[in-house]
Formats: sequence, structure tokens, C-alpha cells
Amino acid sequence: MAIPLFDAHCDTVSWCEKLGWSLRESEGHLDLKRLSAYEKAAQVFAIFHNLAKAPADGMFAEAKRQQAVFAREMARNGDLTAPCRSAAEIRQANAAGKVAALLSCEGSELLNCDPANIEWAKRVGVKSINLTWNHANLIAGSHCAQPDRGLNDLGRAFVHSAQEAGILIDVSHCSDPAFWDLMQITQKPVIASHSNARAVCAHTRNLTDDMFRAIVETGGVVGLNVYVPFVAKGESAGIDDLVRHVEHFLSLGGEKSLGLGADLDGCSSLAGGLRGVQDMTVIWDALAQRGYPDALLRDVFYYNFLRVFD
Repeated sequence: MAIPLFDAHCDTVSWCEKLGWSLRESEGHLDLKRLSAYEKAAQVFAIFHNLAKAPADGMFAEAKRQQAVFAREMARNGDLTAPCRSAAEIRQANAAGKVAALLSCEGSELLNCDPANIEWAKRVGVKSINLTWNHANLIAGSHCAQPDRGLNDLGRAFVHSAQEAGILIDVSHCSDPAFWDLMQITQKPVIASHSNARAVCAHTRNLTDDMFRAIVETGGVVGLNVYVPFVAKGESAGIDDLVRHVEHFLSLGGEKSLGLGADLDGCSSLAGGLRGVQDMTVIWDALAQRGYPDALLRDVFYYNFLRVFD
């Protein structure tokens, strides 16, 4: 496929750990073979585990298990992929015809919300961390659990340590107050790896216009999510619904601050008739048919997130 792809969020690694999937080929939404069909591809693989079902040895131990699975899959599939920690390494992997693979943590609870564990995250190549998943944790409330609770002092210390280590803070899933508390202290670009526009679809997982503008001001990027409930109300959502989110963000000055974060293997229903990563071209084609230039589409599909993951 003669288009590039940089996607900032998928949950495939957690299924590799839980169900024994392979990143090379899987029954899920995404795998390395399908990513390899793109002109060049970069994929952020999230470490994820539901806090309500924390294992007996704790969330940090689970994070270490999933990171080991990621490292194993990288080693097994070196002909298709390379683990990356910078934009330079992403470019190098892509130039060699390989999928650039990056690592994130979907929820600071995976590091026990402990700033001291940032050192481990940096060492193994974690490039972004969500403040929360759907559950509140020790540092902040989420969009659906304790949504009025912002970022506490431990959370501020956690953010500082992560940013000092060169790890991006990701606001997808966090509470609105935590978002604004973060904006008061951030020293680096902030991302929302997989969130849409609340003005288009009024879901708490989506961003208000002011939130999007604030992320733009930090130099950050927002990733378009294709999960139906975040795209439109109802049991289905078409490609026009996805395009409305793109066009809304672009109308707010998002040309250099909009990317993709499809949430593949982290959701059950995909908008626009998409079946998996192989169908991300459908979004490109819909935008191209509406007259959006190739340079803009390449920024949205690849270069905007490449910049911020440097």
C-alpha cells in the first residue's frame, strides 16, 4: 500500500501475553504482516491490564511480563520489525523495510504509580504512559471513575519523572480535572494517543475543543480512535462519521497535531466498515476524495506522531 502509517495505540501485546498470539500473524485486528504492507509503518504497542483484575503479584509484575513478551516477539520477527526508541530509529527501521515498533504503558498503575519505576520504563523502551485507564488510580481519576478527581502530588511527581526521562504523558482515559492539572505543569508535548472530538461525539473519552487546543499548544498530537462508541452514538458508525472528527480537529488548527490511534485489539466494533489495520486506507481514501492534499494526509497518517515520538 503506497501510504505510510504511524498508529499510536493498539492492545495486541496484551493478547499475545494472555492468549499466546504471535505478533507476526494474529486473529486480531493487527499484526506485523499486515503492517508490513504499508509503504512504511510505525506502531505503538501498549502494555495493558485491567486494574480491577490485578494479578496476585501486582501490576508492575504484569507490566514486566508483557514487556518480556514484546521483547520476545521483536527477537522472533526481526525480519519484519525492529524495536525503536526515537524518530531516528523509526526512520532507520522503515528505511530497512521493517515495521518500527514502540512500547507504551496504558495506565500509570502498571508502574504502581511510582516515580521510581520510571527508570525501568525508560530502560526497556517505554515511550509514552497514560495517566490512567478507565479506573482511578493512586495519582488521578479517570473519565469514568472518580471523574472529578484531578492530579495529586504523587501524580505531579510521576509526570515530572516521566518527562525528565523523555517519556510522553498520554491523557486518553484520564479525568477532565487531571487533564487540566497536567496542562499547568507539563514541560513537554502531551499526547492523547486514542481520543476523538467531544463536539462531534459527546463521550467522556473524547476531547473538548479547549482540550485539543491545549494539546496543540504543547506541541502534542491526538490520535483518531475508530471504536464505534467514540465515533458516533448508536450501534454503528460510518466512514463519514470518522471524517467528521478529522475535519473538526483540522478546523481547530490540527494540521500538525492530528494523527492515528485506532485502538485496534482494544475494542470490539470498528467504525467505517474497518476490519483491522489493513483497512486504514479507507480513511485515507475518504479524505483524499474530499480534496485533502497528499502532504496533509501524510502528516496525519505518519509525520505528526513521528515528530512527537522523537
